[in-house]
Amino acid sequence: MIKAIFYKEWIKMRCFYPLSALFLFGATAYALLRVQRVITFKGAAHVWEVMLEKEVVFIDILQYLPALLGVLLAVVQFVPEMAQKRLKLTLHLPFPQWKMILLMSGIGLGALALLFIVQTAVLWGYFHALLAPELVARILLTALPWYLAGLTLYLLTAWICLEPTWKRRLANLLISLLNSVILLIAVGVCRIFFLSDTPQAYDGMLSWLALLLVCSLFFPLLSVYRFKQGCQD
Repeated sequence: MIKAIFYKEWIKMRCFYPLSALFLFGATAYALLRVQRVITFKGAAHVWEVMLEKEVVFIDILQYLPALLGVLLAVVQFVPEMAQKRLKLTLHLPFPQWKMILLMSGIGLGALALLFIVQTAVLWGYFHALLAPELVARILLTALPWYLAGLTLYLLTAWICLEPTWKRRLANLLISLLNSVILLIAVGVCRIFFLSDTPQAYDGMLSWLALLLVCSLFFPLLSVYRFKQGCQD
């Protein structure tokens, strides 16, 4: 059954996923080419100088891409379930319903995480040859909240897509936006992940951001529960 669920999710993602990978790594290549251009004209020492004196990490162009991919992947995965009324059939399969939804979400999270891990490896490999390990760590730690934002927004978008009533979907969206203003309870909050452009500004909050990600994993279950209760427009 688990293999069948994996196959079902792959069918939905099979066109979007390669395109998202090309888009992400195309943007990564562009960001690195910009760095290489600086090195070509001004030397690697200039990159060190700018990073140390002006707090620049040179990959700012990638900041919102994980969040965008997270939202789009959730739409690709879960909108067909509701628009084509597949969810009811899915929940009648001989498999625990909450495990089914968590597995579907986990597949999406795993697919996103794989993209982010490969991108991180590419960034590390490039900058490791140019910069001190401390500066490389600074770049990657600065990017880590962006990846957490992508994973969290994936789950929140899944929560909204699975909601059986449009009125409640709008309410979920408003809750997500409002939570972004209310401290760390903001599980649905894109804004909290992008409050500061200062490198490593989130180092002291990474554990809290990870906790928000874990909590948001269970949000789609709420919408599925309402669906099972017969809530509809």
